[in-house]
Amino acid sequence: MSEPLYAATARELRDRVRSGEVSATAVAESFLGRIKATDPSIGAYVDVWTDHALQMAGEVDRRVNKGEDPGPLAGVPIGLKDNLCTSYGRTTCASKILANFESPYDATVVNRLRDAGAVFLGKLNMDEFAMGSSTENSSIQKTRNPWDLGRVPGGSSGGAAAAVAAGLGPIALSSDGGGSI
Repeated sequence: MSEPLYAATARELRDRVRSGEVSATAVAESFLGRIKATDPSIGAYVDVWTDHALQMAGEVDRRVNKGEDPGPLAGVPIGLKDNLCTSYGRTTCASKILANFESPYDATVVNRLRDAGAVFLGKLNMDEFAMGSSTENSSIQKTRNPWDLGRVPGGSSGGAAAAVAAGLGPIALSSDGGGSI
């Protein structure tokens, strides 16, 4: 029996999607299923973008099927820390103050990842306004270490760390303002 797609590395996934061996949609579905089954006990994601991820994956598949270059990150699922502005979904910085904030633009890094063919799985938990070192200080939820649910993953990018450690995304984009990574 072969390993599930969510167990593959980002490079393996990219190569398999670019070659047409596997679709970006199948990759996204594998990770979304893993998130649905596993994340409730971990709390890495504050918002999972199922429809958006599948739409992005479908665009990568369309490009592969047309023989176009799907980009250097073709179909690679990525979780985004909730302090990165995205025009899709909300950007809350894990704070109730920004609970309904919808950015009118995407951060430059978000644009570059999209242009590279990445598929966004959703927003990842963090300490509120990235001010903390454990990801326990989120106004949304506490993130747990997937290897020991009684421990914290660190922070403020604990959602990103927990997501990658638990196989909820091969890559996560986070930030470091004071040594938190």
